[in-house]
Amino acid sequence: MDASPLLTDLLEQVSRSFYKTMQLLPGAVRPQISLAYLLARTTDTIADTALVPVDKRLEALRAYRDRVLGKSAEPLKFGDLAANQGSPSERILLERTEEALSLLNELRPDDLQRVREVLTTIISGQELDLIRFAHASESRVLALQTEGELDGYTYRVAGCVGEFWTKMCRTHLFPTEKIDDTFLIQNGVRFGKGLQLVNILRDLPADLRQGRCYIPREKLASVGMAPEDLLNAENISRFRPVYDNLLDLAFSHLRAGWDYTNALPRRQAKVRIACALPILIGVRTLERLRQENVLDASRRIKISRGEVRGLLFGLLWKQFFPSLWRSQFPQS
Repeated sequence: MDASPLLTDLLEQVSRSFYKTMQLLPGAVRPQISLAYLLARTTDTIADTALVPVDKRLEALRAYRDRVLGKSAEPLKFGDLAANQGSPSERILLERTEEALSLLNELRPDDLQRVREVLTTIISGQELDLIRFAHASESRVLALQTEGELDGYTYRVAGCVGEFWTKMCRTHLFPTEKIDDTFLIQNGVRFGKGLQLVNILRDLPADLRQGRCYIPREKLASVGMAPEDLLNAENISRFRPVYDNLLDLAFSHLRAGWDYTNALPRRQAKVRIACALPILIGVRTLERLRQENVLDASRRIKISRGEVRGLLFGLLWKQFFPSLWRSQFPQS
């Protein structure tokens, strides 16, 4: 499978941070994983186009899934969706949908099946999200009900990616290596969940102003709070026990991701670094979130490009020194 410009130039435009991870991967898996991510970014763009009614977005997602699964050959018409994009790169992403989908034909059958499985799961999470928050707004904040719903959501939109990534790398990079596959899959899933939970905890103020609360209602009720209380930054002291508990959960998932990374063969240095970089970025983000008032919508926690470069540089040279490599992940 050749490196299409869609998997290089356009992928970089729609996701600069993830593109860096893709560039670290060996060529044997980079095109397949890049294509899966590009297609998932397309579905994410469809789901997030707020100016288009929910029913139209759901219809578009279902039509897209049918094309991915090979159940339909009818050309997709995303003109309205493309016209409502504030980002030029996301408009181009939708305009070039057919070109991106055609790359599926270049995959070998087992890779195609893996891409189809992960996209089906991701789309199911996006559909559920659209339905759940169809009538949400800043004046009507809707929330997940239970921790189980939060766990299910993080699996559908990210945990399944850890599973997909693992199966793809196992097949193409170290098929005969003696590794506990159950351990890899379980921790790969937690790895993905952890990254998604970091995003949820970081983006809480923005989501709330769209009427979306991913903090389970049952956890808020345990401290006498309702979802709409999170719109007031002065409520941070009441919210802090719940928030810190979720930060701990995210950290635990990332630790599982770190264990996953270190279970990979040491000779697979590129894959190990590609896994380690988002983990360390996630850990550093959690550290900032513990120190900030996350309910203050005027502040956005973000790791700078310089910090990312520093983390990457450290990974590149510490890979040769096992004790230094392991010390990069904090003990607590």
